[in-house]
Amino acid sequence: MRLRPHASFAHACACVTALAALAGCTSVPEGRSAVDSVRIVNARALDRDDVADELATTATPKFLGLFRGVVYEHSIFDASMLQRDLARVERYYRGHGFFEAHARTARVVHESDNHVRVEIVVDEGPPTLNREVRIDGLEGLPPEVADAVRVAATGALPRGGRFSEDAYRNAQTAIVRALTDRGYAYATAQADAQSDLGVHAVDYAFAVRPGPPCVYGDITIVDTQTDNARKFVQPMEEAPLRRAMHLRTGKPYSAAELDAATQALLDLEVLSSAQIVPVLADPPVPVVPLTVKIEPTKLRVLRLGGGVEFDEIKTELHALAGWEDHDFLGDLRDFSVDLKPGVVLYPTRVNNIVTPQNFLPEERLRLQLRQPGFLESRTTLFVRPELNTYPLLVVSNPDPQQPVVGYVEPKGSIGLDRRLGKHFFASLAHNVQGEFPFSYIASNPIREPLPNILLSFPQLTTVFDFRDDPVHPHAGFYASNDLQVAGVGGSATDFRVQPELRGYVPLSRGVTLAARGSMGFLFASNYGDYVRNHLGDASPPGSAADIDRDIEIVFFRGFFSGGPSTNRGFPLRGIAPHGLVPFLNPGAVASSVANGCVFGSASYDPTNCSVPIGGFTLWEASLEVRFDLTGPLGAAVFCDAGDVAAQQATLRPDHLHLSCGSGARYDTPVGPIRLDVGYRIQPLQVIGFPDEDAVFAKDPTEGRQPKFFNTVPIAVSFGIGEAF
Repeated sequence: MRLRPHASFAHACACVTALAALAGCTSVPEGRSAVDSVRIVNARALDRDDVADELATTATPKFLGLFRGVVYEHSIFDASMLQRDLARVERYYRGHGFFEAHARTARVVHESDNHVRVEIVVDEGPPTLNREVRIDGLEGLPPEVADAVRVAATGALPRGGRFSEDAYRNAQTAIVRALTDRGYAYATAQADAQSDLGVHAVDYAFAVRPGPPCVYGDITIVDTQTDNARKFVQPMEEAPLRRAMHLRTGKPYSAAELDAATQALLDLEVLSSAQIVPVLADPPVPVVPLTVKIEPTKLRVLRLGGGVEFDEIKTELHALAGWEDHDFLGDLRDFSVDLKPGVVLYPTRVNNIVTPQNFLPEERLRLQLRQPGFLESRTTLFVRPELNTYPLLVVSNPDPQQPVVGYVEPKGSIGLDRRLGKHFFASLAHNVQGEFPFSYIASNPIREPLPNILLSFPQLTTVFDFRDDPVHPHAGFYASNDLQVAGVGGSATDFRVQPELRGYVPLSRGVTLAARGSMGFLFASNYGDYVRNHLGDASPPGSAADIDRDIEIVFFRGFFSGGPSTNRGFPLRGIAPHGLVPFLNPGAVASSVANGCVFGSASYDPTNCSVPIGGFTLWEASLEVRFDLTGPLGAAVFCDAGDVAAQQATLRPDHLHLSCGSGARYDTPVGPIRLDVGYRIQPLQVIGFPDEDAVFAKDPTEGRQPKFFNTVPIAVSFGIGEAF
């Protein structure tokens, strides 16, 4: 029995040791030194971080960007390795056009007995520039083909540009691609470069062998999987794959067309990989067979999950369930069902942490059917019915005695979408949307029956995507436009357009400057008078039913800003014209009378009861710098601005609504998990006013924005994926 305490103590010590091991604390070996930092000095033309990436001598990585020697092993200094690094630096510079570059010296500065920092001093010297480009072997080619080859070469090696080994190799590839895109499947190009060190110039010569013009031969589809139980391609199932590729025996050969066919196969969402390989003969023959190598993915997928929303507007818990069949009734037809049941804990929220008084159920159900190869090989027909039920919660500090309006929302969309090439996507659809209001709490009904709303509008969506990566963009741009025209039946007649542009510029390796801008214009002909002209009126013209209808349509058709994907210093829908919503403030409720929230009353005061309704003109702008930290961790600093005006075609650049902040990122297979905190810069909400309270006192239609714990003008957002 006496051994038990001792055994327990030993077991506890073992646990502590195990935890320390899991934490990964490491030490520097006796007599050695750890490298704390490596810096390239005098690097001007080339990015010093890119140069440092070529070195074998590296700094000890920091866990969470803060702690060295935790989780990661120390990088140990090695003098002989540092000497070899000097040669690596010179080699890197010469590969980028600095043939006379020298890594002059390496400084090793001791920070302590066993920690050093390393500095490598470089002398870049003058750059070597491109001069002449000569291409041999174009004789006998059609003039348009020969011209395309010359354009490809000079585009990769512009005269006066700095020499680069990558550009040199890319030029050779571009020449071959210019020929293979135009039918010459066997094209090759030999390259040679001669430098003139006296004038720091380089001349290029390319010897081209185009081979014969070719056409497609037989097309064979091969399943690369070895597991017979997962065999996918059968003779009867090849038809939709061949239809998507749209390749025909006897057509002129084109590498660009093969790329488009590969993308079309992947767009079917039934293949994890696809590769179209030309079978080239020796000696060359003009008919080139194709082998299509595919690896099928799972045709049926079940998704389960859940989530929580906790912000200035509401607290909500929900589950997620989804089913997708990529071969529904054959022909690679895609069918999916997504259900999101949830409950709102009312009125619990960030600024009002109390026991819920009511549980408001909600649900979102979406079905989708996609028919590939509709009308032509790469056009897809889609049908998307939805049924949603939800409470209309737009007030950050609601009176619990006010009614909670809910909506049953059936929606439907039918249309066509198509990808054109690698970068362009278009979708044309017709949408029908119903909004049927009801009271969530039977004991506290809305003032009077609200009108039902029916919206019907065609929609054209276009996207140009030239980003290097859609999930983690580091370079490139993205442009889109959403065009809607309501009036073919339904309650609203309007024209709505919203273009958006995003750009990404690499500042250095792991640092990206991202920018976004958007504008929106809504022109309505049969609604909107109350929002445009009478938001602050105690007795607006028109019947209560007309005002209710006006507000409802603007709410579902108008613009809003604020939230995790637009202006991160504001709650969702926080930036929008605010006004009194009569059906949220029944005259029978004593608190509404006391607060001055009844139309026509002598005590009417819009400052106590205005809520976001929506507007007719929008502009948004965001600027963000993103940093890749250690492992999957990242960070960002950002500033967002924007405005939504009540009037049509009215941009208000003095209404900045500027918020700035920072955030953290953690990368996952489905995208980065993102936490952002945005602070509203008080003098820069509306120019000429010291803070947003002064703005609201002057113009209640701006709305009173919630403050974190009723004190700090910030908003916290949490989600998956970058803001843009």
